[in-house]
Amino acid sequence: MRIASWNVNSLKARLDHVLDYCRSGQVDCLMLQELKLSDENFPHQAFADIGWNSVCHGQKTYNGVAILSPFEISNVMRGLPHLTPEDAQDEQSRYIEASVNGFRLGAIYLPNGNPCPGPKFDYKLQWMARLNAHAKTLLDSEMPVILAGDYNVMPQAIDCYDAPAWEGDALWHPQSRAAFFELSNLGYTDAIRAIHPVGAQYSYWDYQAGAWPRDNGIRIDHLMLSPEAADKLVNAGVDKTPRGLERPSDHTPVWVEML
Repeated sequence: MRIASWNVNSLKARLDHVLDYCRSGQVDCLMLQELKLSDENFPHQAFADIGWNSVCHGQKTYNGVAILSPFEISNVMRGLPHLTPEDAQDEQSRYIEASVNGFRLGAIYLPNGNPCPGPKFDYKLQWMARLNAHAKTLLDSEMPVILAGDYNVMPQAIDCYDAPAWEGDALWHPQSRAAFFELSNLGYTDAIRAIHPVGAQYSYWDYQAGAWPRDNGIRIDHLMLSPEAADKLVNAGVDKTPRGLERPSDHTPVWVEML
């Protein structure tokens, strides 16, 4: 089974690209981020027309996540559990979780956190604390769990074309990276680095300054596997092809192949 994650940076603008990707036979499940549309405007019928099921957690103009698959999608959960009373005020649609073909999948659109320091960075760290707390509880299920999406974190210097240039940015901040590595400390495996321990595996290229043709990219889209999922890992990688399409997202899909 091949499972992919893709920040599409507006599903309305990239719907044809996503439908083509689903029809291509390259994936059996696709998690999307940054839909930028409300639940009522999600194109469920377009996916049903190609034989795919879909669930979403949308938000007008911003954020939004979804899970798509020709397999049944069940036991859907929208949003992360709260750690504090303030968390209950969070209206941003950044997490959706469901069971698909024996896997428990979480689609993540983690806050950017800039400018840093500031309220947006504080929100990012609190959101990551909520994610890590929930990730810990998911381990108790002993299901193969995959937490995939746009983490807005560059874990290591090799995950950036020029790490020193990002000093002070929330994506490269030591606290962001430490929170990301808490998932590893819990027992989750970074699928891309498990297969490709060295070298660039960029998943994002800015639209500006010729970043794509010059390969000035960063790796901020990750697939984190619970021990039970890691035992099923066959392969993982980055599919650069969609980034080269006309009117592409600034992100490209990352994927895992599972037994």
